[in-house]
Amino acid sequence: MLYEQSITILRASSMRDEYGNEVDNWSAPARTAVDGVNVQPSSGSTEDTDDKQVTVTGWRLYTPRGMDLDLRETDRVEAWGTTMQVVGKVARWPTPGGGVHHVEADLREVA
Repeated sequence: MLYEQSITILRASSMRDEYGNEVDNWSAPARTAVDGVNVQPSSGSTEDTDDKQVTVTGWRLYTPRGMDLDLRETDRVEAWGTTMQVVGKVARWPTPGGGVHHVEADLREVA
């Protein structure tokens, strides 16, 4: 597997809504550039909503051996001008001696 792609991790700041609840603020997310990863398509589907049909494309993010990644399930990932949501937990595969062997994450692009 080649690890020659670059991504940007987007992380929302927190703000209070009109009811005092803490919510994500995506208007100006923190941006962290990451080089040397691999992002591949994994699935695709269409979903019907109340007013339109949307195309959902699944992606899978991999890091090379020995590379941990500060990626959370609440983050978004930007690659090739496309923004994708992290779906579920980020998998950090352990090494037998401790530490992280590599990271995998499912991503979802909705268009």
